[in-house]
Amino acid sequence: MTTLAERRIDRYRTRTDGVAPLIRRTDPAVWGKTDSPVLRRFDADGYTVLDALLSPAETAELAAEMDRLESDRDLRSDERVVIEKKSDRVRSVFEVHRISPAVAELARDERVAGLARQVLGSEVYIHQSRVNYMPGFDGAGFYWHSDFETWHAEDGMPLPRAVSLSIALTDNLPYNGSLMVIPGSHRFFVPCRGKTPDEHYRESLREQRVGVPSEEHVTELAGGRGIVQFTGAPGSALLFDSNVMHGSANNITPFRRSNIFLVFNSVENALEEPFAASAPRPAYVAARDFTPVR
Repeated sequence: MTTLAERRIDRYRTRTDGVAPLIRRTDPAVWGKTDSPVLRRFDADGYTVLDALLSPAETAELAAEMDRLESDRDLRSDERVVIEKKSDRVRSVFEVHRISPAVAELARDERVAGLARQVLGSEVYIHQSRVNYMPGFDGAGFYWHSDFETWHAEDGMPLPRAVSLSIALTDNLPYNGSLMVIPGSHRFFVPCRGKTPDEHYRESLREQRVGVPSEEHVTELAGGRGIVQFTGAPGSALLFDSNVMHGSANNITPFRRSNIFLVFNSVENALEEPFAASAPRPAYVAARDFTPVR
């Protein structure tokens, strides 16, 4: 018997047995109107930098709240908390908008959700939220990847109609593991080799090995327009497309790098069954409550 995933037309096939060529994206990056410099930059590059999105006072309040969560010993036993693979340090806290009222309020802010609506051309819901801590000296990086590849394969997101906002809570410096992005890479979907293991998220949230691009594909994408790095003061932000290729190096400096990530998906792009996994990931990683942000 064929499954629903096997009967669907999948324009973004991934987790293949062999090497597959890049797939040129036919879906738009900006689903609304590109009527501002921010949206035109986003459309062309797959990302845009927002200086001073939040005020110093707002940023300090959020940073203090995230420090509180990191030091909460009771919270460490929660499945939404991810511990670094090679240390006892907190790597990430997921579904942070449900844990923290301050982050829930941030997600509803028109400067945040309103921006996502402009990009996606519809009402939006929170697909995922998290805080990444990237501690000093032993903060592990995130290898090159497209978020949409994982969300498509393991969560059942049909199209790359989602957008992420990374808000700096600390200085994002060129040397403390700040995010690197390949401009224009959002125009190509990169199929990845390998079969998705059962409950892959338990390992991939700490170190992803399945669902990562080949070195040849990364070289091909970067050969066109190079690599840029998001650096900025606390309160600045990076708005980036779900399909843009990005990653970060390990942080071996004394200076931590903490960011809040809010991922918005279009309500018209609600999750289905996974396209390349045996079962969906938990709701704290990939929400299945499609209620619009109000």
